[in-house]
Amino acid sequence: MSKSNRSDSAEKWHLRLYVAGKTPRSLAAQDNLKAICDKHLQGCYTIELVDLLKNPRLAKEHQIVAIPTLIRKLPEPLRKIVGDLSDTERTLVGLQLEPVASTTE
Repeated sequence: MSKSNRSDSAEKWHLRLYVAGKTPRSLAAQDNLKAICDKHLQGCYTIELVDLLKNPRLAKEHQIVAIPTLIRKLPEPLRKIVGDLSDTERTLVGLQLEPVASTTE
């Protein structure tokens, strides 16, 4: 079976969000990521939340130098985005995710 674009298949996106507790930036990143995924991935995603306050050794092991950090594990290639994901367009570009068509061509 060949790979096709997101609209032709149920390709699963696996995203991992690294946060530090319940800080405003961490909470904003969680909310922004959920909203982006709900709109642009329509249920074809999983979000893994990693709280580095609970498990700080993972920061070094996973090479996380700033928080919040989002990692797109699947589909490959791996992509990293640092910040609270409030700039939706920047986040979509960083994830290499095409926005839902909103203009007429």
